[in-house]
Amino acid sequence: MQRLLIIFGICFLLAGLLWPFLSKVPFGRLPGDILINKPNIKIFFPVTSMLLISLILSLIMWFFRR
Repeated sequence: MQRLLIIFGICFLLAGLLWPFLSKVPFGRLPGDILINKPNIKIFFPVTSMLLISLILSLIMWFFRR
């Protein structure tokens, strides 16, 4: 558990330091993300972005478990 918390802390630190570059990555605007734009309402479902993030996190966790 300690090692996992340290790894998450390092990942958050790196994400914070790299935020100016990460904000230019098109997560949330990928093909397959659903945007419903109607008068007085805006609904956004980042389906493709969340699947991609889930895949990346699953691969990282699988790598550290080995």
